[in-house]
Amino acid sequence: MLMEKPWLAHYPEDVPRTLSYPEETLHQILYRSAQKYPDHPAIVFFGNKLTYQELVGQVDRLATALHKLGVQKQDRVALFLPNCPQSVIAYYAALRLGAIVVQVNPLYVERELKYQLEDAGAEVLIALDLLYPRVYNIQETTPLKQVIVTSIKDYLPFPLSQLYFFKQLKERHRMRARREEKALYWTDLIKESPPIPPNIEVRPQDIALLQYTGGTTGVSKGVVLTHRNLLVNAIQARSWIARLRDGEERVLAVLPFFHVFGMTVAMNMAIYAGFSMILLPRFEVTRVLKVIDKYKPTFFPGVPTMYVAINNYPKLQQYDLSSLKFCLSGAAPLPLEVLEKFETITGSRLVEGYGLTEASPVTHCNPIWGLRKPGSMGIPLPDTEAKVVDTGTGADLPVGEIGELVIKGPQVMQGYWRHSQETEQVLKDGWLFTGDLAKRDEDGYFYIIDRKKDMIIAGGFNIYPREVEEVLYEHPKILEAAVAGIPDPYRGETVKAFVVLKKGQEATEGEILDFCRKNLAAYKVPTCVEFRDQLPKTLVGKVLRRALLEG
Repeated sequence: MLMEKPWLAHYPEDVPRTLSYPEETLHQILYRSAQKYPDHPAIVFFGNKLTYQELVGQVDRLATALHKLGVQKQDRVALFLPNCPQSVIAYYAALRLGAIVVQVNPLYVERELKYQLEDAGAEVLIALDLLYPRVYNIQETTPLKQVIVTSIKDYLPFPLSQLYFFKQLKERHRMRARREEKALYWTDLIKESPPIPPNIEVRPQDIALLQYTGGTTGVSKGVVLTHRNLLVNAIQARSWIARLRDGEERVLAVLPFFHVFGMTVAMNMAIYAGFSMILLPRFEVTRVLKVIDKYKPTFFPGVPTMYVAINNYPKLQQYDLSSLKFCLSGAAPLPLEVLEKFETITGSRLVEGYGLTEASPVTHCNPIWGLRKPGSMGIPLPDTEAKVVDTGTGADLPVGEIGELVIKGPQVMQGYWRHSQETEQVLKDGWLFTGDLAKRDEDGYFYIIDRKKDMIIAGGFNIYPREVEEVLYEHPKILEAAVAGIPDPYRGETVKAFVVLKKGQEATEGEILDFCRKNLAAYKVPTCVEFRDQLPKTLVGKVLRRALLEG
């Protein structure tokens, strides 16, 4: 077994090599936690607290309302919400009825919103009032039958709720749907509906979620994930943080729930373990530091850009961050310099993991209380298999060779929604072909080299952007960096660097290129540098290389 899975030798003593998974659904896990910890805060939102018992009451009321509106098993219910109590309540209420949740990115413009609603066939949408104008403009051209509108102020404590209301008036953010026939209002439905939803038979193998891929390349596709897929991944993630205690920990939930990373590690896992979720609608570094100082979260899953922002905050010493025990970074490569500085500042453990939407998403992580390898995405989670294969033949590759990362495990998706051909391309004999180039060392630790499609081929040489970016991050004046391939009449492609300098720093293109020449083989050195005020990213911190090149 260890020969086939050498990573098992590096599992901490308190992490099982294999796990048992209950034959339950996601919403059943919520009800179980409410029975165990009825008076424990499930949600903390700008000072307002909802206990697990109160959360279940709100879920049941909304489930009753949705059922009265005609929502049936396997209907698609779309959520157009940031992190707020409503996003948690709506998620579990839809699942309670056996409906399929469709998470929609609040940054989507009308065209993107319309495409996703049509592709999913969503007939019900729950939206934040500030986002409703986008819905209003396309509502008649989509499958939508019902739209429910809610406001951030609906769950703010007094006097914040009143201050928010007057702020909206001042900024003229009047909700167009206040009493229009085209929308229903959340508070009315909650008030008028008793907490007695019908008992719908929902099975672990039923579809729970259509999670659309980011659409950073090509057409966005819905990843089909079942209750079992998502619950298994929450339990796998929970097993990895074995020293944290059920019913006692507090999660800083600033990773968006509409992204599967946030949904799994900051919501589903938190609910499974009876943790408190400290919700923030978006990442603003000052607000995050104030919340850590005041509410003392113990677990902070995030992305590298969040940790970079905290590391470089000018008045960091004003805030007490010592409550943090463990932080998990995903979605993008974590530079070693960022990790070391963050751990020095906070005293917590920060580890890098790996996942993708098609795997619910987490598949690998560095051990928290064990051997961590800088630059590695870690080792497979319990019951997860991984290997590296030749990109042409699909044959298994030996230790140290670069090929495509393929993964097998109970968290792997069922396929792409209504895209059978694409499903066949990535799911083969139970193995998920990730599209990521990787290598494995003799201990079973995996290293992402780059996306297959991001690899730069210059004069016949393969150049991996991440390797160049790691060098750029070592430059003392650089805050953020990304590289991409641009056309070159002689080499086919050449490397272009995009950099953001630290506040108050100045640097020339020549200075950056000289630094690269000292640290990279000649063919990997960028031929030009573009200075930017910021890099275009998705909401979870992935740099949009296509946007860099188009911009």
